[in-house]
Amino acid sequence: MTRQANLPKKVALAAGGTGGHMFPAQALARELLSRGIEVMLVTDKRGGGFGPDLPQVETFRIPAGAMAGAGLTKKIRSAAQLALGYWQARGHLKRQGAEVAVGFGGYPSVPTVMAAARAGLRVVLHEQNSVLGRANRLLAPRADRIAVSFDHVEGIAAGDKSKLRITGNPVRQTVAAIGSRPYAVPGEGDPLRLLVVGGSQGATVFNDVVPAAVARLPEALRRRLTVHQQVPGQAVEAVGEIYRGCGVAHDLAPFFDDVPQRLAAAHLLISRAGASTVAELAAAGRPAVMVPYPSATDDHQTGNAQALVEAGGGWLMPQSGLDADSLCERLTSLLSTPGLLARAASCARAAARLQAASDLADLVCGIDNGNGQDLRPGAQGDKEAAA
Repeated sequence: MTRQANLPKKVALAAGGTGGHMFPAQALARELLSRGIEVMLVTDKRGGGFGPDLPQVETFRIPAGAMAGAGLTKKIRSAAQLALGYWQARGHLKRQGAEVAVGFGGYPSVPTVMAAARAGLRVVLHEQNSVLGRANRLLAPRADRIAVSFDHVEGIAAGDKSKLRITGNPVRQTVAAIGSRPYAVPGEGDPLRLLVVGGSQGATVFNDVVPAAVARLPEALRRRLTVHQQVPGQAVEAVGEIYRGCGVAHDLAPFFDDVPQRLAAAHLLISRAGASTVAELAAAGRPAVMVPYPSATDDHQTGNAQALVEAGGGWLMPQSGLDADSLCERLTSLLSTPGLLARAASCARAAARLQAASDLADLVCGIDNGNGQDLRPGAQGDKEAAA
């Protein structure tokens, strides 16, 4: 039975400008609004807000700078920006009457969360990745709860482990809806659709490796295949020339603004392994070959990918060993075995935490209904004994 709490009247969300932080923040905002709770967003100059879908959410932009940097001058400038952002965030929180602050990681969240903690507001952090990010590590001692997306998260200080709860990573409604429909298993001779996306950082390595791998596929597969590929940089024409040369239908663009629709139609993806990407693959129930971004902080994308691989929902190919021949071999095996794709699609969907937005909203509201698993050592056994 859900324990009721005094719901906050207004919640401040602190998130950086990248999709990995903004997508879960937007999903939480939508859930909180549905509960009659006002929401404000505090971000940096990169943050575009939630757009016309959530006009009720007012956006406030503050200075923020990463403390990590090689030069002393850059560190001093970043510290000054963080200090200015702190005072501006403090003013916004006070004037707007926020009662809870939720930080989604990234240095743009630091000034707001620190200001909220200093003002005595309830603080909840959300970590999307399998490794606690540097900003969240800095802020963890100030948090009341830390919501995580994976069963195993590294980088948690011993003194903060009692704050952990598993909620999952909220995804866009349009993506979650995809998984409610059965995966369309391709029959013999049916068209095959491969979606190639690189995440917010792009993936120029895919420009070279994926077309070369596709060109090596057996002719019978190439005739059935259509490749939808995000091509960062100025390589659209060069990549398209390779696909035309091997007779493969293709749709290329530097950016797709209709990813949910393309995801719904895809039989297989090649992607990075950012937290939002992995969460959306699971929610949509789509199998993927994941190539973690090798320069990701603390190699967190490898941990993200491994979680889905262990659930049976995808395959991991480190970039260090990625070449046209190895990728061609993997694609040939997968595209020739629709039952394998269907099984991975089912496993991916089974691994999804579809109540993530609701569970995270419960934490924000101070409600513990048991959906957010308590990760403290022995806590589950204590609960079972109490029952």
